[in-house]
Amino acid sequence: MKSNVGGIDRVLRIVLGLLLIALAATGTVGAWGYLGLLPLATGLLGWCGLYGLLGINTCPLKK
Repeated sequence: MKSNVGGIDRVLRIVLGLLLIALAATGTVGAWGYLGLLPLATGLLGWCGLYGLLGINTCPLKK
């Protein structure tokens, strides 16, 4: 798996994932808030399967 998520995209995924999980844990939103595990995982891993299928890459090239 080659990294295809980088920079601001990665940070936003982690923050959004943590926010959704926290809202679900406190009962503010329903159980669907635990879907925040998906953006959290893709942000932490730096790889998104959907990005791979669509050919999107926000990770800067390494020289």
